[in-house]
Amino acid sequence: MMKLTRKLFNRTSLLPFSLAALACVATLPNQAYAWEPTKPVEVIIPAGAGGASDQMARTIQGIVVKHQLMKQPMLIINKGGASGAEGIMDVKDSKGNPHKLMVAFSAIYTLPIAVNLPFNWRDLNPVAMIASDEFLLWVNSDTPYKTAKEYLDAAKKANGAFKMGGTGSKREDHIITVALDKIAGAKFTYIPYKSGGEAATQLVGKHIDSNVNNPSENIAQWRAGQVRALCVFSEQRMVYKDKITKDQSWADIPTCKESGVDVQYQMLRAFFLPGGTTADQAAYYAELLKKVTATPEWKDYVAKQALKEVYLTGADFVKFLEKDEAFHNKLMHEAGFAAKK
Repeated sequence: MMKLTRKLFNRTSLLPFSLAALACVATLPNQAYAWEPTKPVEVIIPAGAGGASDQMARTIQGIVVKHQLMKQPMLIINKGGASGAEGIMDVKDSKGNPHKLMVAFSAIYTLPIAVNLPFNWRDLNPVAMIASDEFLLWVNSDTPYKTAKEYLDAAKKANGAFKMGGTGSKREDHIITVALDKIAGAKFTYIPYKSGGEAATQLVGKHIDSNVNNPSENIAQWRAGQVRALCVFSEQRMVYKDKITKDQSWADIPTCKESGVDVQYQMLRAFFLPGGTTADQAAYYAELLKKVTATPEWKDYVAKQALKEVYLTGADFVKFLEKDEAFHNKLMHEAGFAAKK
């Protein structure tokens, strides 16, 4: 049986937020830095508005403003054209510019393989990883399917008639769909969209039969009773037990493995500067993000969006990137998504 999986490092323990920590956050603007921004910072998102990366960036922007963590403003800019290549190449071509920060996810590995994009994450300056994201199998709540097995059995019988929506082509959503094809014997027609937000809207409108969105991309529709979560593509259930719907928390959602479909996938949430920027410039943003992740607003956000809290920077972050790159390289070739050179 094919197993789409990788093991992440142990999740950072969630410590209670203290008044002392809040005081530390509040003093950030008054600290001395070897370097700090002298003009507005553009935060480039290689994805459309409404998706998980966009939501995370705007949450961080709000935290920075509320706690006055940076003297200069953050400008959120979505560049999701060509499945994210527009944003990635914009940052690559901004060599030496410390006022441009990119939100990174698995497209930094998959796009170069899928379309021979002349890019490698080593072209940039790694800043920090602040979380990893789960993926879930979602259906419209009007459908009769209560479990992943029920849905996948129906998809198998439909022989390609079921439509799976996702973000972009030959990216993480598409990889998971191909894995489901192989493991469950179901054949989906994959429909790529510009963002997870668009895939969520299409599922509510019944233009597709399912999607494999992140928690944050479908949470509003789930809370409203418009969609149903069938399983999470993880080795273990999520830990968050607060009810999101009337009778369900994230922890109530079974793993796909529990339904006999051993497909596992998680995605990094990280930040990079353009190449040619300095260690001091990367350190400034790494410290800024560390302060962001210490705030109660961030703790609340990761709990509601079911993110896994992780903070890596420096050599530890680079080591993770090397392993994650190898993992995605393997998946892309197994799925037949590697472009001919």
